[in-house]
This record gives sequence, C-alpha cells and structure tokens, in this order.
Amino acid sequence: MTEAMLSQISGKLFINGEFIEGAGERIDVVNPARGTVIGQIAATSPDEIETAVKSARAGFRVWSRVPAKLRANSLHKLGDLIAADAPRMARIMTSEQGKPLNEAKGEILKLAEACHFYGEEAVRILGEIVPNDQNGFQSQVVREPIGVVGAITPWNYPAELVGWKLCASLAAGCAIIVKPAELTPFTALAIAEKVKDAGIPAGVVNVVTGKGSIVGQALVDHPGVDKIAFTGSSAVGLHIQRSCPSVKRLSLELGGNCPLVVTASANIGAAVKGAARRSFRNMGQICIAINRIYVARPLYEEFLEKLAKAANALTIGDGLDNPAADVGSMASADPLRKTREHLADALEKGARLVAGGDAPDGGALSKGFFFRPTVVADCTQDMKVMSEETFGPLVGVAPFDTLEEAVERANDTPYGLASYVYARDLQEIYTLSAELDYGNVAINNVDAGIMNAPYGGRKQSGIGYEHGREGLLEYFNFKHVRLFHGVGA
Repeated sequence: MTEAMLSQISGKLFINGEFIEGAGERIDVVNPARGTVIGQIAATSPDEIETAVKSARAGFRVWSRVPAKLRANSLHKLGDLIAADAPRMARIMTSEQGKPLNEAKGEILKLAEACHFYGEEAVRILGEIVPNDQNGFQSQVVREPIGVVGAITPWNYPAELVGWKLCASLAAGCAIIVKPAELTPFTALAIAEKVKDAGIPAGVVNVVTGKGSIVGQALVDHPGVDKIAFTGSSAVGLHIQRSCPSVKRLSLELGGNCPLVVTASANIGAAVKGAARRSFRNMGQICIAINRIYVARPLYEEFLEKLAKAANALTIGDGLDNPAADVGSMASADPLRKTREHLADALEKGARLVAGGDAPDGGALSKGFFFRPTVVADCTQDMKVMSEETFGPLVGVAPFDTLEEAVERANDTPYGLASYVYARDLQEIYTLSAELDYGNVAINNVDAGIMNAPYGGRKQSGIGYEHGREGLLEYFNFKHVRLFHGVGA
C-alpha cells in the first residue's frame, strides 16, 4: 500500500545505504489534487550534508573501481526492480505530484528504460589512440569518472529527471547525492529503496531532502561535490552557475519557451493532435511543452476551431480516482497562479479566448490545483504567454504570412530548448529544421527527446546534455596519457 510505504520513508534520508531519521525540521508534503498532507520530509541539516558527502566520496572510491560489466549488471537489476514495482511507485508519484496514475506508471517504466540503456552504455566507454607528430610516442585518451555528483531535480517529472542523472552517474562510475524537489520527495526515496534492493554499494547513491535554496545550495557550495547536474528554471540555473565558490562541472537543463510552427502544407489533423498533446500533457508542466503556436494564415481559423475542440475534450480528474484521465492536478499553487496571470495578461492585450479559461466546476476537484486546458488566439509577441514560459495548461496562437516571419517569431526568445514543426513540403521542412535555433527540433511529431539521442538546450535553456552517449560523457573527465616508448624514434 502507498500509505504504508510513505509511513516508512516519511521524514527519512537515504545516506550510506540506509534510511535514517532526519534530524531537521519537518516539511509537509501535500497531495495537490486533494489538498491533504500525505507525509513529511526532513530538512537535511549541515551535519547530515557533511555525512552524505563523506559517504559519497567513500562510495566513489569503491564504485569507480568496479568493472564496467558489473556496474552494468547492477543497472539492469535496478531497472528490473523498478519495472516490477511500477504500479506502487506510480501511486506514490501521483499522490505527491498530481498527474494521472497511468501517466505516472509510464514515467516509472521510462525510468526503468533509462537504467537498461545506461547499463548497456556502461560497457561501451571507449578511449582513443591519438597520432603523434614524432616517432616513438603514443597518446592515449582515457575517460575517468568525475567523482561525486550533486543532482538537484524538479517536481514535474520526479522519476525520469532523477533517473537520467542517477543512471548516467552509475554507468560512469560516479557516486551521486540526489536532492529532489520538496514537493515530490517520496518518488526519489522510493527509487533509493530499489537502489538498496539492487545491492549497489553503500554511499554510491544518497538522497537528501529539504528546500533547494538551502540543501541544494549546500551541495553547490560543498568542495567535496565535483559536479552539479540540475534541472529547473533558468533563473535558478544562472544562480547556480554564478554562485559556485569553486570550479565545478555543470549540467544545466533549464527552461523553455517552445514554439510550434504549422505551415500551409501541414496535415492539420496531425498538427492539432500533436499540439493538444504537447501543450497540455502533465498540465503543461514540462520544459518542452508547446507554449506558443504560429499557424499559416490559410489554416489559422480551422486550426483554432479544431484545437479548441480537442482541448475541451480532454478529461480532467484526480489522478488516483481516474487513472486514465488526460490531465490531473497541477503540482502546486505557484504554477496555477502563473497560468492565471499569463491568461489575464493576454486577454487584457486583446487575445481571444477559444477554449478553457477557468477551473472545472465544483465537486471534489475544487480542493485541488485544477485548471482547464486553455487556448488563446490572435496573440502578439508582447503577451507573456508568447514571451515567457507559462509552465501551465495555456497556449497562445498567432497567424503568420511568410516562413521568414514564422522563423523570426519562433526564434524571438532567450530560450532554445525545443521547437516543433508540422509541414509536408520538403523545402519548408529543411528550411525550418536549419533555421530554428533550438537544441531539439521535432518534425511532424511532438516527442523532442529520445533516450539514445542527445537532449539539451541552447542560450538560456542550459549547458550540457542528457540522454545518449553524449549524456554519459558529461560524467567523465578526459585524461591524455602521452607515452614515450622509443620504438621508431
């Protein structure tokens, strides 16, 4: 039962392979769909941070010397354990995050997939032999694990976004200290339970809880943490980059303001289906959500009519009571407040409301952070919905007349995480894929990231990569060994 699991880990930290009672003050964790407290976390104390770092450094010395094949076996075992317990772990996630149970289970299974992917990559960490300009010398380039990783993760995908960092760290031979968001800590602690069951050595994985501004910052500041892997807002990412008291490796996956361009050649039915999915999935609380849509003028009104119909048809529900709901509760009052603010700004500046615009009517949903999927039309670039990341179930739509105009508007943002295109004309496809200044461009689909390809942003959307071989390499130092052997000298 979820309740039994939460009672076992409520107020606990996972340090040196054991769940321990945290000494710090308690912070309530709330089910955002029901407004009820489901447990508490401990605010990790400075002494506990010190113990976690010491534990991770000792774990690193052990784990970095474990043969890659054995590390791979541990990751595969971890993936199997997670997949086998996906229904229970999904209930924990839905209870603290609000997404529908079926979607939460899918996320847990993607975490298991990440374990298996990086388990396979662990045995393919190869070096290089580099030609020299003198006879008698040989240069080897070897890859060595960075050390201790501090992973600071957000609340919108509390399993996957832990997993990307955890699995790459384990595959590389690093140790890791995970600081999950205070809104969704129990998913990370449930993952720690599986780490323990998988027999991964004590200290290699640790989970500490509390506020990011205190506990997360303590990891940023600590000289025993060699790398920070962070997913979250651009403002916090910039603060981390500026506040590091010593040189550290950084991977920062930050905010987005992602556009969709629908050209005159597009399959309008497919474009509407993709827009509805990527604009409103997880209540728009995803860095690669579609925030703004630019539609060729000949398709504009038809697209709006069909998108409004699709948005209004989405089912909203308590994720535990209605596991198959399209969307659940938002995770807290903050993203709901920002959604309302951006909607009001758009309407005040002349936007036209074509779908949603308010919370669902009464009943049980009135206790949670619910809002109907919302579409506003005739938007201009000065509206917040078009220029800022809403991180909620709101999307703005505007027409365009030329492809150059669409590119200019789509690129008119400090962000560069993901962009989307629906088009069937090859010239339009190649032009947009080349001109859109984003780390990820999805053409005729809305899945901008897959596990075996690099995922990362440009500009204010971050530095470094996750996923793929490139994501694994973020957890290594490169060492050049130049050997004089004298043969042929």
